[in-house]
Amino acid sequence: MNMVLLTALGVGGATVIGAFIGFVFKRFSHRFADIVLSFAAGVMLAAAVLGLILPAIEYSGLNGLLVVVPGIFAGALCLNLIDKLVPHLHKLVGHDGEAHSNHSIDKVLLFVMAIAIHNLPEGIAAGVGFGSENTAQALMIAGGIALQNIPEGMVIIGPMLAAGVSKKRTFICALMTGLIEVIGTLIGYFAVSIASAILPFALAFAGGTMLYVVSDEMIPETHAHGNERGATYALLVGFCVMLITDVLLG
Repeated sequence: MNMVLLTALGVGGATVIGAFIGFVFKRFSHRFADIVLSFAAGVMLAAAVLGLILPAIEYSGLNGLLVVVPGIFAGALCLNLIDKLVPHLHKLVGHDGEAHSNHSIDKVLLFVMAIAIHNLPEGIAAGVGFGSENTAQALMIAGGIALQNIPEGMVIIGPMLAAGVSKKRTFICALMTGLIEVIGTLIGYFAVSIASAILPFALAFAGGTMLYVVSDEMIPETHAHGNERGATYALLVGFCVMLITDVLLG
C-alpha cells in the first residue's frame, strides 16, 4: 500500500513538476515540446501494451480476447465521451501555447478543468496496474503516465498567467489537476483489490484509455507544428526504452 500511495503522489506530482518548469521558462519552442511529448507518447504506448493489455489476456485465460477487446473499446469510448463533454488540450490551446478567445478567464478555467477530468482515468490506469500485484509492470505504467504529465503541467502555466490569473492561483490549479490523478490511482487500486474478478477487464479498460490518449491527443499535437520526423523518432525511442525496461525487469 505504501508503494501505491508513493506512486500516486509521484504520478500526480509530475504535473506539479511540469508546472514549476512552466513558471521558470514560460515559453518553449514547439520542437522541444513536441519531442518531449512524443517520447512520453512512446512510453505510454509501451506501458499500455506491455503493462496492461498483454497481462489482461494472461489473467483472463483462454477466453481472454472476449474480455480484453471489449475492455479496450470501453476505455476508448469512455474518454471519447469525456472529450465530447469537455474538450482537451489541442482544442483549447493554440499553436502558440496560449488559450483561445483572447485569454478569457472562463476559457482558461475550462482548459484546466479539461486537464483535471482527463487525469482521472489516467490515474485509474496507474492504480489498476498495482491491483495486478505485478509491481514492476505497475511502476512502468505509472512512469509512462508521469512522463506525460510533465509537459501537460508545463502547458497549464502560460494560458493562465496570460489571462491574468495570479501565480499563486495558477500553482493551486496545477496542484489540483495533479491531485485528481492521485485520487484516480487510489480508486483504480482499491476497485481491483476488492473485486479481483474484474482485473482482466479493468486492465484492458485502462489500456484502452491510454491508447486513446496517445492516438487522439498526443500524436496529433506533436505532428501539428512541422516536427513530424523528430516526433516519430522520439516516440520510437520512448517505446524502446520501456521495452528494454520491461525485459530487464523480467
